[in-house]
Amino acid sequence: MSELRIETFGCRLNTFESEIMRGHAEKAGLGNAIVFNTCAVTAEATRQVRQAIRKAHKENPKAQIIVTGCAAQTEADSFAAMPEVTRILGNEEKLQAESWRNGSTAPRVTVSDIMQVKEAHVPVIERLTGRTRAFAQVQNGCDHRCTFCIIPFGRGNSRSVPLDAAVEQVRRLVAEGHNEVVLSGVDLTSWGADLEGAPKLGRLLARILRGVPDLKRLRLSSIDSIEADPELIDLLGGEARVMPHLHLSLQSGDNMILKRMKRRHAREDSIRFCEDLRARRKDMVFGADIIAGFPTETDEMFENSRRIVDECGLTFLHVFPFSPRPGTPAARMPLLDKAVVKERAALLRNKGAERLAAFLTTQVGSTQDVLVETPHTGRTPHFALARFSQQMTPGAIVRTRVTAASGDGLHVVPGPAAVAGVAA
Repeated sequence: MSELRIETFGCRLNTFESEIMRGHAEKAGLGNAIVFNTCAVTAEATRQVRQAIRKAHKENPKAQIIVTGCAAQTEADSFAAMPEVTRILGNEEKLQAESWRNGSTAPRVTVSDIMQVKEAHVPVIERLTGRTRAFAQVQNGCDHRCTFCIIPFGRGNSRSVPLDAAVEQVRRLVAEGHNEVVLSGVDLTSWGADLEGAPKLGRLLARILRGVPDLKRLRLSSIDSIEADPELIDLLGGEARVMPHLHLSLQSGDNMILKRMKRRHAREDSIRFCEDLRARRKDMVFGADIIAGFPTETDEMFENSRRIVDECGLTFLHVFPFSPRPGTPAARMPLLDKAVVKERAALLRNKGAERLAAFLTTQVGSTQDVLVETPHTGRTPHFALARFSQQMTPGAIVRTRVTAASGDGLHVVPGPAAVAGVAA
C-alpha cells in the first residue's frame, strides 16, 4: 500500500474536516498512511475506532497510522498506549497544514488545549470526495455543558464561521456540482453569537439563499429547537429550497431527566415547536436524538420519552443507549442496569421503525424530487431513502413517482422530467 487513506467516523463535521486534512496531506506528499478521524460521542464509538486501528495495522503493517478527531482530543493517552499508532493530532492541529508537512520531525502526540481556541477555522474546500450531498461547516464547538456530553471537551467552545466566508463555501460547493448542501455544526443554532452584532442562524440561511441562487436544496444538521430564531422559523416554514426535514436534539421526553441532563428545553417546548412548524408547512417531518436509560430514569420517565415520539410526530429516530463518558457529571450519577438500558433502546428503536413505516406508506403514489446518491439510491426532500430499479446518475435531482414502501425506504420510478439531469 502506498496511497493515503482517511477513515472518517461520527458526524458531518468530521466528514467536512476529512476533506481539509486530505488536501493538506496530499500537498505535503504524505503517502502510505491511514488517517483515523475519530468520534467520541459514545464509548462504543471509540471502541470501534480502536478495533479498526488494529485491523488496519494487521493488514498494512508498514503504513503510518495517524489518529485525530474528538476521541484523539479527549483520550490522547489511551491512543498513545497503542503500539500500532504512529501519530496523534488534536482537533485544532488536524486542520493546520504544518501538522502534515512536519510529520517526520513532529512529536508523536500533538494535542493542544482546545478550550483556548477562540476563532473558527475558515477552510474552503472545492467538493466532498465521493459524496453528492455536500456538508458545509459553519460552526464548531459548544458553550453548553449537558451532563452526559463529552463533545465540548473534544471541540472546545462555540466558534462561528463568518457570514461571508460561509456563503462563499456554499457557493464553491455548488459551483463544483453539488445540488444539495447541509449546513453543519456542533451546536448549529448558536451560530453567530460570537460574531459582531450576534447575527442569528436565520440570517445566514437568508444570505445563502440570496447569494447562491444556483443552490437547489439546503438542509440543516441537528438543531436545538429552543434556540431557533424567528427568521429561521419563517424560512423553514415557507422557503421551498430549504428541505422539509429537521433533526432535533431532543435527548429525552421527560422533564426531570431533561433537567438532570442540563438541557435548555422542556418536553412541552419540543411538542409546541413541532406543532407550530407543521402548521406552517404541513409536510414538514422531524427526526430526533433520544438517549435511552439515562441515569435515574424510571419506567414512567422512559414512557414519557416513548410518548413524545408520537406527540412530536417524529419520523426518524437516532437512539443512543446511555454511555457514561469519563469526566462528565452524568457518569457519576446512579447508573441503570445495562440490560435495562439495552431493552429501553430496543423499545425506542421499534417505536421509531413503526413511525417511519407509517410515514413511508403515506408517500406511496406521490411525486418526489430525489437526489441520487448512488446509482440505485437517493433521498427525497423529506430525507426518506429512495430506491431505483434502474441505474441513475449520482448527483442528479430526479423527479420520480413513489410506487411502493418497504423496509426503511421507498421504491421510485423516474418521471418524464428531471430537475437537474438523469441517466439514460
